[in-house]
Amino acid sequence: MRVPEGDGSERAVCPACGTIHYVNPLVVVGTIPVLGDKILLCKRNIEPRYGKWTLPAGFMELGETTAQGAARETREESGAAFDMGPLFAVMNVPQASQVHLFYLCTLQHDQFDPGIETQEARLFAEDEIPWEELSFLTVQHALQAFFADRVRGHFLVHTGDISGRDFVRDQQA
Repeated sequence: MRVPEGDGSERAVCPACGTIHYVNPLVVVGTIPVLGDKILLCKRNIEPRYGKWTLPAGFMELGETTAQGAARETREESGAAFDMGPLFAVMNVPQASQVHLFYLCTLQHDQFDPGIETQEARLFAEDEIPWEELSFLTVQHALQAFFADRVRGHFLVHTGDISGRDFVRDQQA
């Protein structure tokens, strides 16, 4: 570990050839799937947070856009048919070295075929959301922003940072 010439951060540098091995944040991409007044949540069948409810999301793969990754994760985890919508939220999670992006999407129907990472995929009205059983703070904050925007009658792009248990909002576009 050393600070390479012209850099300001300590990095893993190969002593033999000088190659710098960068370690960068992971990108998590997912959707907020909507059908009428309900949201699709998936019950996790994997760790971390086994048995907790989440929005369909996961790590972006090489060679795909963020929207493609969000769509792939939604298909894999829920087996839902849907139409992709716009970007809705970008949340920095510096303590986990991650950035989470959520897109809106509209479900085509209420039939789901969850993949192996999901125990159950189910629609929830706002008053049915299992808030205490949600898997991650980013899911909680994305859902809260979605429901607040729905009341306002228009959807913004939400950006900010997860700090402790809070979502510190940036200016909204």
